[in-house]
Amino acid sequence: MRAFLLILFALTLTACVEVQQATDTAGRNAAKTVMPEALAVYFPQVPKQLFQPFTDCVIDNADASEVQSLAADAVTGADENTADTIRTVLSRPETQSCLRAAAPAALATL
Repeated sequence: MRAFLLILFALTLTACVEVQQATDTAGRNAAKTVMPEALAVYFPQVPKQLFQPFTDCVIDNADASEVQSLAADAVTGADENTADTIRTVLSRPETQSCLRAAAPAALATL
């Protein structure tokens, strides 16, 4: 009986992890849809050919609450809060490293 309960517990945890990962992926995909608008309006210095690297680096380095905020902005539209969230994520060393690595590859495809 104890072994059965342990197996059931393990399966339940696995299902929870899969649901959490699916939810995170869906949120990140939704958040990516607001990025081009936000970059165009609030970050005009970013060349259009760098929108994809900026989007990927920001979303990949955003925490769960930032992803949730950006995903909500995808429904309501980009505003100053969207830009503030992006600025916060951009200020992180990990995001800056990501951009330094991704930008040359994006510019090389021109």
